[in-house]
Amino acid sequence: MKKDFWTRTRITSKCGLAGTGRLVWIEAKMNGAKYREILDENLLQSAQDLRLGRRFTFQQDNDPKHTAKTKQEWLWDKSLNVLERPSQSPDLNPIEHLWRDLKIAVKRRSPSNMTELERVCREEWEKLPKYRCAKLIASYPRKLKAVIAAKGASTKY
Repeated sequence: MKKDFWTRTRITSKCGLAGTGRLVWIEAKMNGAKYREILDENLLQSAQDLRLGRRFTFQQDNDPKHTAKTKQEWLWDKSLNVLERPSQSPDLNPIEHLWRDLKIAVKRRSPSNMTELERVCREEWEKLPKYRCAKLIASYPRKLKAVIAAKGASTKY
């Protein structure tokens, strides 16, 4: 698989104690409106699929498309609990570990075009073990405490 496939690929999903949410393949340019559309079509359904109920915490970084006014209003209208965090902060984002796992699994299968890449990504995403997600979520409070203790500086995570 050419490295170029990954640079042109945009996917998003959610994870929780019960496993992974829907894998969303993004074909359009990502902006605030597209991000809101993705949330509208997938966030609450993923929360339901993961049996999170209505009292879950939605985490995102402060990327400009995540802080767009229309998206903020949508979250407010849905009465969602949102945990904001700095962008480029993978130590505070459990799903970053799953993206790494996905890339490794997909690389082993060597898809040769974008259609294959999407199919393989979806198949491998479904195979990610629920216990892996649960472990990442369970470790989150410890990571938050470490970042607070380090006053926002780097941690061992």
